[in-house]
Amino acid sequence: MDRRVVVTGCGAICALGENTAALAEALATGRSGVHAIEESFFGRCAHRPLMVAAQVPTTASQRFLRYELEFLDRVSQQALIAGTEAFEQSGWVHDSSLAANAGVFLGTGMGGAASIERAYADMLERGKEPRPFSVLSAMNNAAAAHLSMRFGLKGPNLTISSACASSAIAIGEAFHAIRSGRIDGALAGGSEACVVPGVVRAWRALRVLAQSQTADPATSCRPFSADRSGIVLGEGAALLVLESGESAERRGASVLCELLGYGASADAAHITNPNFEGQARAMVAALADAALEPRDIDYVNAHGTATPAGDLSETLAIKRVFGDRARQIPVSSTKSVHGHLLGGAGALEFIACVLAMRAGFLPATMHLAQSDPDCDLDYVSNAPRRGVTIRRFMSNSFAFGGSNAVLIGGACSR
Repeated sequence: MDRRVVVTGCGAICALGENTAALAEALATGRSGVHAIEESFFGRCAHRPLMVAAQVPTTASQRFLRYELEFLDRVSQQALIAGTEAFEQSGWVHDSSLAANAGVFLGTGMGGAASIERAYADMLERGKEPRPFSVLSAMNNAAAAHLSMRFGLKGPNLTISSACASSAIAIGEAFHAIRSGRIDGALAGGSEACVVPGVVRAWRALRVLAQSQTADPATSCRPFSADRSGIVLGEGAALLVLESGESAERRGASVLCELLGYGASADAAHITNPNFEGQARAMVAALADAALEPRDIDYVNAHGTATPAGDLSETLAIKRVFGDRARQIPVSSTKSVHGHLLGGAGALEFIACVLAMRAGFLPATMHLAQSDPDCDLDYVSNAPRRGVTIRRFMSNSFAFGGSNAVLIGGACSR
């Protein structure tokens, strides 16, 4: 069986806002959600470095009852907020017939990081025992479990943890499961909530975080720019409702996008240094899965983390795959405004593509004053490009460990 797979619902929460409408507005205007981390964030630490992040608004937790917060880490809170928006938009909330054969496919890189940090702080700083629900809130599959329970989804419940490619892989695997007929639908995407002191300090020790632009912290993430200095950690969640085309037609559901192809590969080379040949293999695999040629792609949403090695590698991969057309196809990194959601990045960026396609604009790579001479593609610099038709798009996600995942979506063909 080889069925069409469509998107009938999208939900998102990130530094740009608590729903997809806020995300769309920010992308259409180039508004950044990156900000300086307040000194109080690091608590009693003697050294409080000047750093930036892209954090979810603190009001998100107000959507839950006090007793729920005892066992819902922020990673699960965010997943439930995004999942609820996607679920309601899809109309599944009014149709329970799909629940028995629909699954949850969720990507996260670090799971319940805040709960883990709190447990260690309780033991090492306060001399207390960890809270009773520490394990249940910190485990990597907690968010997926809560989504399944909240919406009564009784199909496969899978958590994918492949660093920054996690949610793209989750979407891709859900896509293949529906297309092959194994399930009829899925809630797929990712969530990440790792902007907590210990994790931020650990990433800083790796020396890949962006240097704060003290004049305007919002401009600190600068993919493909000659003066880029690294990653800005972000947090949030993004979920898609995927179902077969037949299911959507039978329900009379509005189709937002058709998922066309998925490709994955491993660099098998280095734990941190990306390999453009491995990335290119995933892009070629996604094109083959979609039965498309490079000329059929109108826009590439780049992984674009603003690291020197990563941006150059992706540029080379795009050139390898698109050949002479590489300099004509628009490429942009929305991480410049919402930061890097690690395990949730691929899902948020796929939704960014859907929103841009439907509204007829190209999201910008913001804060790109001068391109790196070796990064010489059309990066849609500094301002969204309006009045553009996107028929098919490619969304790239590349991860530490050499995991690569590429998704292709487009306007519904029927």
